[in-house]
Amino acid sequence: MRHRYYLRLREYDNRLFLWCNHSLSHPWLDRILKGVTHLGSAAFTIALTISVVVFATGSWQQAGWRSLIALTLSHLLAVLIKKRFQRTRPYEALQNARISIHPLKDYSFPSGHTTAAFSTFIPFLFASPGLAQVLLPLAFIVGLSRIYLGVHYPSDVLAGGLVGAATALLVVLSAGLA
Repeated sequence: MRHRYYLRLREYDNRLFLWCNHSLSHPWLDRILKGVTHLGSAAFTIALTISVVVFATGSWQQAGWRSLIALTLSHLLAVLIKKRFQRTRPYEALQNARISIHPLKDYSFPSGHTTAAFSTFIPFLFASPGLAQVLLPLAFIVGLSRIYLGVHYPSDVLAGGLVGAATALLVVLSAGLA
């Protein structure tokens, strides 16, 4: 019985991936999402958090530290999950998957870029709640870009968002800000 539900979820995940990867395809969207996806990269998220820690003061500097801690912890957790599940990337598993960036060598589940975006952005929401209107949509678009570009399934992105958000919230709550 469990196996049947797993197969249904896997089939739905594949269909949703192919819809996003093919049906939304457009040259200008390719350019935009290839740029936006880097907001979840290690280079961007590490540079952002360290810059805020070094150059900001007060609550912003505290948010920078919390963001850096959440980023580090969520990355370690995502790596452990990737090693445990060893999920093949969609462009390797699905014959008609379209890949728009250089193929990656690690596993697919969960999405590291999405994990990084959520774990980095959420602590800043506690320093300035108005940023939620910008940062949360950006984190979601980073996740969407990973599916669109062909490197993650929707469930990879969902799991990455949950890991990143949960880690960030735990860091913020343990610091006594919320």
